[in-house]
Amino acid sequence: MKRRPGGLTIVLLPDESGESRSFRLSPRGLRVAVISLVLALVVGGGMFTSWWYLAFRTTRSWQLQAVVDSLQEERVQILTLAEELTRVEAEYEHLRTLFGPGETPISPYLWLPPSGLPGSRGANQQLEAGEHLPTSWPLTEAGYITQPLIAGDAGDHPGLDIAIPTDSYVRAAGAGRVLRVGEDPMYGFFVVLDHGDGYQTVYAHTSMILVERGQNVRRKEVIALSGSTGQSTAAHLHFEILLDGLPLDPLSMVESPS
Repeated sequence: MKRRPGGLTIVLLPDESGESRSFRLSPRGLRVAVISLVLALVVGGGMFTSWWYLAFRTTRSWQLQAVVDSLQEERVQILTLAEELTRVEAEYEHLRTLFGPGETPISPYLWLPPSGLPGSRGANQQLEAGEHLPTSWPLTEAGYITQPLIAGDAGDHPGLDIAIPTDSYVRAAGAGRVLRVGEDPMYGFFVVLDHGDGYQTVYAHTSMILVERGQNVRRKEVIALSGSTGQSTAAHLHFEILLDGLPLDPLSMVESPS
């Protein structure tokens, strides 16, 4: 390549035998070539920048679409939970109607504890034959059994869960002695009665206990008020019958009035 005053000559020499070729650029042509090269670089740079920007925007668009899809899934889950909540509330209202104010809250066969020391009587009181056996329904109302006894290690549930309005009367399923009263993280306020012959009964999740340890109670005597203490999501009574320390199905000894 030779530069001449006022212009530029480009000489092409082949590696093998052949004729050489030369191209001459006039000053004006040289200026045009330089300007064209600069324009090409500017346009190429602009196109590369635009491509990079579009690629970035496309990636950002995909990310935003993923966020929108995630929010849409969450919205569907929220709607599903709202429908489930509506269904549960409807069932709860149905349960409330089962225990409407028109029902008599006190059975004519219910023995209410006197004022002072609730349920206190002499230990030598004579009992009728079989009165100690826990065969009476532990409530003054039918209630609604929401969980039966489940035996075994998997999902072990040693008694009945009976839905009942708060502060309903809880009564002794049979005559006996108050073995334990107290509060437990699982059972809340609870009462344990010893009926003799290896039988014991447990009354849990109560709102108030009306007896004391060591007292003797009669069949159907009110010993507590129902509630939702301990690990409980709604007012109910947890009722167990134990024989020699092992749980029995309460429905095998007690007949629900419903």
